[in-house]
Amino acid sequence: MWNEFKKFALKGNVLDLAVGVIIGAAFGKIVSSLVEDIIMPLVGLLVGGIDLKELAFTVGSAEVKYGMFVQNVVDFLIVAFSIFMFVRLVNKWFKKKEEPKREAPKVDTKEALLTEIRDLLKER
Repeated sequence: MWNEFKKFALKGNVLDLAVGVIIGAAFGKIVSSLVEDIIMPLVGLLVGGIDLKELAFTVGSAEVKYGMFVQNVVDFLIVAFSIFMFVRLVNKWFKKKEEPKREAPKVDTKEALLTEIRDLLKER
């Protein structure tokens, strides 16, 4: 059982996932700080100096904090866009790296003639 666990835990995919989760959590903290400490105060200034986190209204005895909801939506959108841009960049980088230039296959003259005949027959 110990050997099976070692094989499972030390597979490349599991280690990659663990590293991804740790880096993702740290990245999430950075983006949350960006939203809370930089972007939302600027947005608050643009809408008249209002702290959006404090926006709320009461219904009966319940307090509806729609400012926090706006804050979380903006946070989500920035995180999603950041991850999208990062994945797009990584995909571009790996795509260029993996695709070696291929030469066009050399077509025999007989094969080219047969291809032309086939295409002419299809047209009829």
